[in-house]
Amino acid sequence: MTVILLVEDNEMNRDMLTRRLQRNGFEVICAPDGPTGVRLADEATPDLILMDVALGEMDGWEATLLIKGSEKTRHIPIIALTAHALSSDRERSVEVGCSDFDTKPVDLPRLLGKINACLRQRAEAAA
Repeated sequence: MTVILLVEDNEMNRDMLTRRLQRNGFEVICAPDGPTGVRLADEATPDLILMDVALGEMDGWEATLLIKGSEKTRHIPIIALTAHALSSDRERSVEVGCSDFDTKPVDLPRLLGKINACLRQRAEAAA
């Protein structure tokens, strides 16, 4: 089963997205903040990470830089999630190493398309 790490500080968003992803066949592990997300990325080495950008003390971009800076986790695709649809947010996400970017509220079919595209690219790169 494909494992997704969801790094999201809003409990309601975390719960809703977890249930929706599980219904679509994914195993979901959750982190409520950036430091926990970085730790779980290292410990669980998920297949993909959904990273909220606005996380508080350590934002999603800083957490992404740490994950991408580790030899063990640099290969994990990360999709940034944000409530802001600004082009500067998209550009910053690419700069720090995110594979893709999506906005909240989550449009599940669109997000699933991005998740599947990232997973296919990862599989092709590994082959």
